[in-house]
Amino acid sequence: VMLKMSKLVEETDASLAEINPLIVTPATDEHPDGQVLAIDAKFDFDDNALFRHKNLQEMFDPSEENESEIKAAQFGLNFIALDGNIGCLVNGAGLAMATMDIIKMHGGSPANFLDVGGAATLETVSEAFKIILSDDKVEGVLVNIFGGIMRCDVIAEAIVAAAKEVSFSVPLVVRLEGTNVDAARDILIAAQSELPTMQTATDLEDAAEKVANAVLVASA
Repeated sequence: VMLKMSKLVEETDASLAEINPLIVTPATDEHPDGQVLAIDAKFDFDDNALFRHKNLQEMFDPSEENESEIKAAQFGLNFIALDGNIGCLVNGAGLAMATMDIIKMHGGSPANFLDVGGAATLETVSEAFKIILSDDKVEGVLVNIFGGIMRCDVIAEAIVAAAKEVSFSVPLVVRLEGTNVDAARDILIAAQSELPTMQTATDLEDAAEKVANAVLVASA
């Protein structure tokens, strides 16, 4: 069984192959030693390798997937829905994980994992906001972006334009760090009259505390 599973993983580019439960049936006249049977199995396949496996692509059923996750993938966003009430928009998987941890430390609960990668443009940020806010459980949003290659002022302009486009009604806290961060903060502060639910934060700790408190006040 293990040799066949190993071969299957290699041939299909599987990232997960699990048989659970695997049982041995009682002995019978036909099978004196019993039978080894796989009662249930789960498989996950590397999306980047699916072009090599047309048969696996044909098995894809969109109705079994999270609608928001499918839409996010169309815009190059890495999105996973969670059960919390604070939406997260972050660039970089590691930073996203740290953001969710600090939200929890301040009494909040992340509603999603959303990594915009290195493309924090008006289009991607707008779509990210729309996907996050399509979840009725979301009562606040935290944006945490490090502008390394991209300039923070360009990212700030995209965030402001996207927030106006989706008409924010829940608390929005934005924390930016990196190239041209001072200019970015000026852009965010100047836009607060048009986006009254938006606050800026100086660091991640400050951002998590502000969004958790804002959600608490808004729901009181």
